[in-house]
Amino acid sequence: MKTLLIIDVQNDFLPGGSLPVAGSDAIVPVINRIMERFDLIVAAQDWHPQNHGSFATNHPGRKPFDEIDLEGLPQTLWPDHCVQGSHGAGFSAALETRPIEAIFRKGTDPGIDSYSAFFDNGRRKSTGLADYLRGKRAHDLYLCGLAGDICVHFSALDALREGFNVHFIRDAATPLDLAVAPARLEELRRRGAHVIDSGAIDRRSR
Repeated sequence: MKTLLIIDVQNDFLPGGSLPVAGSDAIVPVINRIMERFDLIVAAQDWHPQNHGSFATNHPGRKPFDEIDLEGLPQTLWPDHCVQGSHGAGFSAALETRPIEAIFRKGTDPGIDSYSAFFDNGRRKSTGLADYLRGKRAHDLYLCGLAGDICVHFSALDALREGFNVHFIRDAATPLDLAVAPARLEELRRRGAHVIDSGAIDRRSR
């Protein structure tokens, strides 16, 4: 089953949000356009409590993008974003959400961040996404969303570890840091992922 995984297309990562990714709004029409090519569509959603340990505001004297140790793991501090129930945590109003069959929330534990849609950053807790996909007999997994060099990237790495055939849709996944993005894509290629553009996705057979 050919599956589209949409990662964190949320208001706080879009223009005007608290942690905007430059040009992120341009991927939404691409994602909407390719949905009809998939048998199954699922989404991941950052869903942080207000006291999340990755928020710089929860560390007096620290500022966004500082690096700290958080419960034994290196952690970049971020502006408050995607707080549970907030407008910023909502999906873009421009994103077509009706075809999304299931949503997997991540980053809910205040003590550890969760970039991947599959596991937290310490791989201590699963979101249940891998088991859900196996239950649906999904094998070919196409990833898109925000940010391409962080949450989409680490989701792709975990998907590879879980045995899925991974496709990273380059024109539907905008990076936060343009300087590191090429190296992140090369890492995915080395590990066996296919880096493609949306035009290369065949329409699903009916």
